[in-house]
Amino acid sequence: MARKPKIAIVGPGRLGTALATSLRRAGYRISEVIAPARKASQQRARKLALGVGARAATVHSAWLDSDLIWFCVPDGQIAEAAGALAGKASWSGKIAFHASGALASDELGILRKRGASVASVHPLMTFVRGSIPSLAGVSFAVEGDPKAVRIARRIVRDLKGDAFPLAKSKKAAYHAWGAFTSPLLVAALVAGEEVARTAGLPAQVARKRMLPIVAQTLANYAALGPEGAFSGPIVRGDVAVIRKHLRVLRSTPAAREVYLALARSALKALPARRRKELQRALKGR
Repeated sequence: MARKPKIAIVGPGRLGTALATSLRRAGYRISEVIAPARKASQQRARKLALGVGARAATVHSAWLDSDLIWFCVPDGQIAEAAGALAGKASWSGKIAFHASGALASDELGILRKRGASVASVHPLMTFVRGSIPSLAGVSFAVEGDPKAVRIARRIVRDLKGDAFPLAKSKKAAYHAWGAFTSPLLVAALVAGEEVARTAGLPAQVARKRMLPIVAQTLANYAALGPEGAFSGPIVRGDVAVIRKHLRVLRSTPAAREVYLALARSALKALPARRRKELQRALKGR
């Protein structure tokens, strides 16, 4: 496929919107945005279609005249959506992607049996309401049939992203890794807000005051690596301070558990003085 493939997006949610927007900017034609017939879904489909010069469609009205159909629906709906569209067109020679980080390309097996080349193509990025992130510089985990993988790599390159291969057997571990990079990172920050309330700072104030140190920590992590970015009482071996932390955190048990888990992990992987004494302090008694 020498020319850029014409693409249909199935699912006008946060991921589908970011993907369609970036693809359009990269010079790809989005032919249609396919969504359930529900009113809210069709409203989102029409809005996205208008923004990328496509038509909005339901499963029943979809033309499926595109070279590539990209499924951007929740994981539990991928196989169902593929099955609903399987009989609507000839799939011989077509490409089908899904964007799940946890599931393999086999979720599109019904389309593979009908002649499509399929792949899972997942951007390692967070997609939340009210934000449409650029995909430039984003890593994409790619797994599937050789033809589909070749086209995925070319598309990711055009998006200025970075495609890398991922075995089916590694997808669950990959997705768990992704959880640490964003949602669980947010959860750790929320635990910090809870502790800040103990120090007399409302969550909104704490959030504002945390941002500079959080931003600098990420900058240090990027520039210096984890060892260079790691600071505080563990790296200094300050057992007395750790014990004070644990005492005051008894008033916030959930945050205390987060603290203990992360501190124990740090002792295994990061620089620390007086390691054995710190281990004894972190037994949580």
